[in-house]
Amino acid sequence: MSRPRLTIGTYGEITTRRRPSGRIEARARYRDWDGATRLVQASGDTAAAAIHALKAKCVDRNLIAPSTGSLTADSPFPDLVAYWLEDIELEDRLSTATRQLYERDMRTLVLPAFKDLTLREIGVARCDQFLKRLAKESYSKAKHARVVLRLALALAVRHEVLLRNPVDHVARFHRDARMPDAFTPEEITAIRAAITYWEAGRDVSGPKPDGQLGAIIEVMLGTSARIGEVLAIRRRDIDLSVPSVRITGTIISPKGQLTTRQDHPKTARSRRTIQLPGFAAQAVRLRLKQLDTIDPDALLFCSREGTPLTTNNVRRQLRHVMNLADIEGVTPHKFRRTVATTINESAGVELASQLLGHTDAAITIKHYIHRNETVDPTTAGLLEKAFGR
Repeated sequence: MSRPRLTIGTYGEITTRRRPSGRIEARARYRDWDGATRLVQASGDTAAAAIHALKAKCVDRNLIAPSTGSLTADSPFPDLVAYWLEDIELEDRLSTATRQLYERDMRTLVLPAFKDLTLREIGVARCDQFLKRLAKESYSKAKHARVVLRLALALAVRHEVLLRNPVDHVARFHRDARMPDAFTPEEITAIRAAITYWEAGRDVSGPKPDGQLGAIIEVMLGTSARIGEVLAIRRRDIDLSVPSVRITGTIISPKGQLTTRQDHPKTARSRRTIQLPGFAAQAVRLRLKQLDTIDPDALLFCSREGTPLTTNNVRRQLRHVMNLADIEGVTPHKFRRTVATTINESAGVELASQLLGHTDAAITIKHYIHRNETVDPTTAGLLEKAFGR
């Protein structure tokens, strides 16, 4: 009668023998995850030590199932990175800009610290210490590093190369809460005046302004749209009878490629139709008169050749104008926070979140609304009525 077949992940009878070196070798047959039975051996100074080492080796084999691909627990971390980047490309779910950002973060932040390690050697403690050290240097860098490291190791878990993802168990990051900043009405007036001064050609340095920056700012103030979304507005997205504008895309500038219009905004909720206030509608009408084409796909804001403007160029122009006016802290995104704060104070956070195209009002509260620290004075009257003498 033949011996019963070993169950996958178990070993058979352990035997020992003395090697010429004097050390004791323990041996046993082990049935691996692929169903094949292989000889496993380990050595020690005594029979007990050799058997203990052999059992530990078998347990280690049992914990990690070999993947169907080329990766194993003993593969170098750079091999996983290459496999992960290839997997992202095959899935084709992420935008080109996001894929490039992930690759950059992995190459510059994570690989220098993990390039000489195998996957088996990357545990919770090592990941935790790495991220904590990086967070001391920069919270933003640590946050980006955690994202890509977690995604890469998650692929190893899905392919049964690792039993668990160590990044899931690292300590949470902490930093002091920062109040979202917003412009005051007086600051908006000063910014408008500075742009008008610059567009009138009174600044002798740099190229002659084409008059678009002021209109871009007015549309951002009138829609809360991101700078890339504003630059992606086409003739067909504008309805002057209402008047309103449809946000349907954004401008992207992938590394090594031409700047183009992407046919969808940042998120599905970001696709929205916004009725324009008077000042923004006027800016749109004036800009439409300046366009020398009636093509419905023509961009509202574009170069002289009709090609998309880059968001970096608009930011550069804005910094230049603000420097002339000695105004600090002006960024395109600050206009978005200003709109959110204004709508929240007048009509509540839900409407502000809807206007910004957020899926969760908590995002609007945390990152976009400057909280008014003055408590409603109605409380004084209520308390006087309750406790006054």
